[in-house]
Amino acid sequence: MILHPGILALTCGTALVLLMMIYASALAVKIVLRWDFSSSSEEQLVLERKSYLVSTIVNYALGFEVLSLFLFIFTLDEIHSLFVGAMCATGSLNANPIGWYALYAKIVAFFAAALWIALNYLDGKAEDFPLVKTKFRWLLLLTPLIGLELYLQVAYFLGLHPEIITSCCGSLFSSAGNGIAAELAGLPAKSMMVAFYAAGVLFLLGALPCLRRPSASFRYLFTLLAALFFTLAIAAIVSFISLYIYELPTHHCPFDIFQKNYHFIGYPLYLCLFGGTLFGLMPGLFQGIKRIPSLKQEMERMEKKWVLLAVLLISSFILIVSWPILFGHFKLADYPSFIF
Repeated sequence: MILHPGILALTCGTALVLLMMIYASALAVKIVLRWDFSSSSEEQLVLERKSYLVSTIVNYALGFEVLSLFLFIFTLDEIHSLFVGAMCATGSLNANPIGWYALYAKIVAFFAAALWIALNYLDGKAEDFPLVKTKFRWLLLLTPLIGLELYLQVAYFLGLHPEIITSCCGSLFSSAGNGIAAELAGLPAKSMMVAFYAAGVLFLLGALPCLRRPSASFRYLFTLLAALFFTLAIAAIVSFISLYIYELPTHHCPFDIFQKNYHFIGYPLYLCLFGGTLFGLMPGLFQGIKRIPSLKQEMERMEKKWVLLAVLLISSFILIVSWPILFGHFKLADYPSFIF
């Protein structure tokens, strides 16, 4: 099992990332304690050279972390055929429950790593490197997260055995079952549909004042709307979106959509959702950077790009999930096939 190409790539890749992060953390401690850009001492010059080199290495390492979330999902779907009772990634995760915690850790690492990459990019745009201490403090927090992710990932893969009889997604994402998955599957489709599209409209409308006015309040609101939409979108995928994609009234699994039978639609769908949410979070989370004189102009320029990218990706996500609802053959009884 551990020799599967996807498992080897994930394990070796994450291990290398962790080693790079540990090395970078040693420098991070020195930078947090001794960095002084106004100083021209030999120690400061050494720290400046090393910080640029280490930042570049960490940038690429965390780039792998961002992509590894989708590699993890792909691998889960690839190995499901090795387990009796598994029909998709859900069965692979149920074969060893630690896998669910590994998935959650990877989702957190996806957003944390992407935000660090953005922070590093902004720091490189100013001649005085005003974000050096901030990004290296963040790096010190990221390192244990990557370590936890690697531990959960390895524990999950080592705990997988072909003789395990696992449960399929039908038993987990069923309104008759127990747990959060069952509760999401049991949410009323009509109410969730209204809430989902309402949140989408609010998010898109929230972009307008961000593009026209420099007010920080609108940026914070936009970030909150991004987080709200992400939460409702995940619930909507399980509640009703999956039903239209599968054209089955009882199939709520959020993972089968990664398979060939459904044209691998899950990859662009989740990529748009996660990417759009990420860019939607940035304007509010990075608002404090605008108080730095050397980065104010760059931040104002980047904010507009982030908002536009968030709108583009979330709009693409809404279009992808709306297509089978509007033009598919499957219709839920007593529920409208359109929203507007």
